[in-house]
Amino acid sequence: MSIASLGPRSSDVPRHRGHRAERGTAPRTAAAPTVSGTRRTAAARTTGAPLRWLRRLGSVVLWVVMALALASFAFLAIGPHVLGYRTATMLTGSMEPGISPGDVVVSVPRPASDVAVGDVISYHIPVEDHRVETHRVVEVSYADDGLPVVVTKGDANPNKDPWTAHLADDTVWQQVAVVPHLGEVVQLMRSPLVQKYVFWGGLGVLMMLVLSMIWRDESEDEARDESEGSTIVPAHAGGAPVTGRSEE
Repeated sequence: MSIASLGPRSSDVPRHRGHRAERGTAPRTAAAPTVSGTRRTAAARTTGAPLRWLRRLGSVVLWVVMALALASFAFLAIGPHVLGYRTATMLTGSMEPGISPGDVVVSVPRPASDVAVGDVISYHIPVEDHRVETHRVVEVSYADDGLPVVVTKGDANPNKDPWTAHLADDTVWQQVAVVPHLGEVVQLMRSPLVQKYVFWGGLGVLMMLVLSMIWRDESEDEARDESEGSTIVPAHAGGAPVTGRSEE
């Protein structure tokens, strides 16, 4: 006869589990951002903003000037050969207020037989140096050979021009548009002083543009380096790692 043990079985004895950390959980550390990198980045952005705006403004001004120069060149040099119009700079104030000195008169060819009173035409005067005059037609008649004969007058002049012009050609140049002050720019560009230094000035502007592009690249690289140097690095808070929760 076997005697059963009266004491508790080992399987019924409660196990005492002490505090233990979670397995598979790495200690977590508190992160503290570095202050020096952030300050350097903020200072770089503060000092670089005015320079960026100045570079942008300079680029805009440069592109506007280049666009105007190209447009003027195309209008004065290429357009007359392609589109068939003619440009001339007004030198006197005889046609004010419609045409002032320094304005560019744009004229197109018209049949001489169609000229009428009120038209503004450019023609060679029949006296003196046979210069080109741009005045308004005030009288039209016809010679025995059928060619038109005109009398002109400047709008600002009190009297008619003291000659009679025979329009012997088949066409006459009639004014269709006026570009204010463009002739002043043309005369300035033709001056010896401007022609002497325009090459060096253009070269200097080109060098400034290249340098501004180099400075912009260096500034962007520095800002990127400062931004990368201001990343957050781990640091222990209170000198001890913070562990996970314990379970009983």
